[in-house]
Amino acid sequence: MKSRAVRLGLALALPCVFVTASFARAQATATAPPAAAQPPRDTVVLPSAQAVIDKHIEAIGGRKVLESHSSVTVKGVMEIPAAGIKGPVEIYAARPNKTMMKATLAGVGDISEGFDGTTGWTVSPMTGPMIATGEELAQKAFNSNFDRTLGMAHAYESMQNVEKTTFEGRPVYKLALTRKGGAVDTEFYDVETGLKAGSIVDVKSPMGTVTATSALSDYKKFGDVLQPAVMKQTASGATIVMTFTEMVYDKVDPAVFELPAAIKALIK
Repeated sequence: MKSRAVRLGLALALPCVFVTASFARAQATATAPPAAAQPPRDTVVLPSAQAVIDKHIEAIGGRKVLESHSSVTVKGVMEIPAAGIKGPVEIYAARPNKTMMKATLAGVGDISEGFDGTTGWTVSPMTGPMIATGEELAQKAFNSNFDRTLGMAHAYESMQNVEKTTFEGRPVYKLALTRKGGAVDTEFYDVETGLKAGSIVDVKSPMGTVTATSALSDYKKFGDVLQPAVMKQTASGATIVMTFTEMVYDKVDPAVFELPAAIKALIK
């Protein structure tokens, strides 16, 4: 059981970690969705999905602040509690769509993943060097979009505020975000604060498609942006906790996005 948790945990951590690194930075101008038909009088009127997202943007710093940043360096700790494994993690992201993550986990070794705007790749002791293709590559490209948050209306084919519900013990709005192609991402936003509380997404990985639930908490100010310091991700019985201790903007060396030698060797 412990070995299985380690294998699954590592497989899931890599594709999803860039979502956390990028969710509070954006640029593109969002367009409002079409006006909905008037609901019956006894129906609870929900704010539009765009209004919920706009409230989140203002809560974490506002559009002008987010647009002023072109890259970010994130440092912290990745842990797989069930396996007793933890280690440092670093994440780099830059406009328009470059990302790189590396972690060193005790008893496992060095793992890394990136997207340089064209090539998506992974290197780990479990799989060796791998180049992403098909749906997995498309997912890496989507998650690496530095400007996605402010441009949500452009990133998705449709956005809907489904209901007011509860997530991680707090009242939230549940948004259904439909990607071009039909896949639906579910995101939760705190009703009172507007802060993003978490998400449920289907993750493409070398182990196939799995559903991952992420919970965001412990928001704190990193520079001029309010960010969650903790992300807990659960999928297929495995839980990964990432605790972020440092986020620095606009100081990323472009060289960090260069393809590793092992990946270059696979490109023909």
